[in-house]
Amino acid sequence: MAQQSSLPLGIDVGGSGIKGAPVDLATGQLTAERLRIETPQPSTPEAVVGVIAQIVDAFADQVGPTAPIGITIPGVVMRGVVKTAANIDKAWIDCDMEKLVEDRLQRDVVVVNDADAAGVGELHYGAAKGHEGLVIMTTLGTGIGSAVIHEGRLVPNSEYGHLEIDGHNAESRAAASAKKREGLSWEQYAERLSRYYQFLESVTWPDLFVIGGGVSKKPEKFLHLIECRTPVIAATRANEAGIIGAARMAADAQQVRGRHTA
Repeated sequence: MAQQSSLPLGIDVGGSGIKGAPVDLATGQLTAERLRIETPQPSTPEAVVGVIAQIVDAFADQVGPTAPIGITIPGVVMRGVVKTAANIDKAWIDCDMEKLVEDRLQRDVVVVNDADAAGVGELHYGAAKGHEGLVIMTTLGTGIGSAVIHEGRLVPNSEYGHLEIDGHNAESRAAASAKKREGLSWEQYAERLSRYYQFLESVTWPDLFVIGGGVSKKPEKFLHLIECRTPVIAATRANEAGIIGAARMAADAQQVRGRHTA
């Protein structure tokens, strides 16, 4: 059983809320009720880091001073630097988020794309566990996030929600927000998804699609209606996947750093 002082902390930054909790990596379970704080408006780097610091302080007695911390952000992240900003302030673009948070907290952190973290969470503890080959997870929400995992290894920063399909940005037609905005029935929405996944599989040839996001809570409504050759399953870790995946990635990074400095 993991010692309390060694529990990693996962923090998931979203456009409307910032959520965090410590994670038991043996089970992939949150060890405390997740804390959610409204995303500040405007969601500038300094304001968001202030909320992150509040969440870290709230769980300080559980994670300990040297525990790894993983943080997701809705944007492309390259070596800790945020390159795009979806649903958060554009001031994040080209911000070295890892350095900003480390300077504030005085501890090591790992910053990753939110969909990538969710994919890692599902791979190790959710729907994709035990699946080999190429697994592509898509999160259907306001937009479409994606995570590509090959033979258990993440290929970061895929942006498959922005593929151009039939002259449209894919997420403008197939994100969950499009269903709501256009008043689509589940059957009509499944047609959109079928076209999206047929196109995606034609350029990637995956072994498995995992669908996450809010719609994954209602797989009986649409999953059987999607027509493509690749098996399609629903994510099982729901809104916790990003927190869990971020914690796992932070712990893995800490182990790698430890080996390099030993």
